[in-house]
Amino acid sequence: MGANETRQQIVDVADRLFYEHGFEATSFADIAKDVGLSRGNFYYHFKTKDEILDAVIERRMANTRAMLGAWEQDTESPTDRIRSFVHILIANRMKIMAHGCPVGTLCNELAKLDHTAKGDAARLFSLFRDWLARQFIALGRAANADALALHILMRSQGVATLATALRDEDFIRREVADMEAWLLAQCPAASLTHPRQLS
Repeated sequence: MGANETRQQIVDVADRLFYEHGFEATSFADIAKDVGLSRGNFYYHFKTKDEILDAVIERRMANTRAMLGAWEQDTESPTDRIRSFVHILIANRMKIMAHGCPVGTLCNELAKLDHTAKGDAARLFSLFRDWLARQFIALGRAANADALALHILMRSQGVATLATALRDEDFIRREVADMEAWLLAQCPAASLTHPRQLS
């Protein structure tokens, strides 16, 4: 395995461990063990855990941009694009019930630690916020697009938090259905071009 592949594997493993166990609770040794590297080889790629955190945040930013870009390309209706965002709660329900929202949990932990990367992690929320606002603008709600974007972002975070506490899949499905009803109420002229089942 080449150096680039090894570095990417380290970031992938760190991303998973930070999500499942938390940034502070995950050590260099934990990551090195899962990757299968000696500490000496590990330090060749990353000197500090903060360097790994920066790489994890950048990886998440890139993955989020790719996901949002795919929704833009594959879905014509802004309403359906917003529904794609809401449906993350169902698509990732098992992980969310076990560990919470990966964005929210990381931002909360770094804020509590007053970590220098807390602002960088929060850019993930900004990415979703700006994208959602653009969808509401496309739906003719330019005057309050940002407020609507923040509302649905806040709602999804609340659902994720309670889903982790309650471990109740039915709760997630009910809340997603309610968010969809709210969305249609905001944009009554909009139609769902591709209605889908909650699977």
